[in-house]
Amino acid sequence: MVVLNKIYTKTGDAGETALGNGARVAKHSARVNAYGTVDEVNATVGLARQVSSGDVDEALARIQNDLFDLGADLCRPDMEKDADAEYAPLRVSDGQVARLEAEIDAMTGVLEPLRSFILPGGSALAAQMHLCRTVSRRAERLAVELATMESVNPAAVKYLNRLSDWFFCAGRMANNDGKDDVLWVPGANR
Repeated sequence: MVVLNKIYTKTGDAGETALGNGARVAKHSARVNAYGTVDEVNATVGLARQVSSGDVDEALARIQNDLFDLGADLCRPDMEKDADAEYAPLRVSDGQVARLEAEIDAMTGVLEPLRSFILPGGSALAAQMHLCRTVSRRAERLAVELATMESVNPAAVKYLNRLSDWFFCAGRMANNDGKDDVLWVPGANR
């Protein structure tokens, strides 16, 4: 259980932070950038929840919890040493990825196929979903970059990839099942 008795510790004043295994790294390290951006995704989901309700809000609540799992996963390097850890590090699972895939498939079954790219917008919830999508894509790019340098749970990268697709579909659903999507008109303002 996490206990936060004091919010500021002054241990990061020199530009370093502690990872989940206790190792100290620069705050601008690839690993910190990756899990820090996952935290940004979570904050955008929190904003989206201000205008969501019902099943969508329940799904977003699950995603927020998953994003904390993902941050815990990414802040803990050395996957090959997990067996020696004092306690089992939290890792994103293929089951979490599969849940997103099932939800994407369900949404896609309702939506008409796209015949144009869409612009982020439409309803307030759709706009928020597109913000979530773009920040999750950035988090994915950073996690993929990290994976070129250090060990990363492959399910974590898959989760981020599916998550941005989930937000895309949810944004379309929030636009009257895609009927109110704002379509891109190439060259419209030339």
